[in-house]
Amino acid sequence: MNTMEHTALRPARPAPDAGDSLRDNCYVTAMSHFYRGEVGRIMVWRQRLDLTTTWAITSTTTIITVAFSFRDIPHLIFFFNLLIVWMMLWIEARRYRFYDAFRGRVRMLESHFLVAMVARNPSLLGGDWQKLVCEDLILPSFKISKLEAVGRRLKRNYVFIFAIIIVAWMTKVFMHANPPITSWSSFYDALAVGELPGWLVGVVLLVTVLSSAFLCWYAASRSDGEITDLRGSHREQWRI
Repeated sequence: MNTMEHTALRPARPAPDAGDSLRDNCYVTAMSHFYRGEVGRIMVWRQRLDLTTTWAITSTTTIITVAFSFRDIPHLIFFFNLLIVWMMLWIEARRYRFYDAFRGRVRMLESHFLVAMVARNPSLLGGDWQKLVCEDLILPSFKISKLEAVGRRLKRNYVFIFAIIIVAWMTKVFMHANPPITSWSSFYDALAVGELPGWLVGVVLLVTVLSSAFLCWYAASRSDGEITDLRGSHREQWRI
């Protein structure tokens, strides 16, 4: 009997059972270390996110303190404050895309592997999640676009920083205007700084407000919250 005939007569190997994975100590140990490593990785990227937010808050508080400490400093200083915060937002959005990419692996392991372990239900190991994780390990990819990343960070943190800057900007204009503001025309004149016309300052403020509102709406429409608000009797069960 030749090799081809011997292969054809060989009985087919049964498909592996999903429960075998939970009973394989080597597999469970490897997945546990893999999960721990991915959690450590996203924590590092999480710290980097907090760092850029701290830079934005620190620069904003410093500029506000200087602007209100000296009357002769023009309110144009808040324009540079906006540029700094927008730059920090762009850097943080880029870091957030890396954080979200690795967080996707962690959520995949939690949803499909850890849930099956806790529930002791091997059937929960089914699906294509193992294939998706393997493909992402071979060719890592981002899970969200740059615009969505900017919108998420803006919605959660930076929209409040922009609001504080605009409020401080307008307060500076009204407090240190010379002559004092008594009408819309005098307010328009107070917005001008040297050769910089008032309409340009108004456009910068309007663009900041509209772009922030659009990005927040875009992020809210493209993604759902990961944490669910528990209601009813089920919520009472989590009181420790």
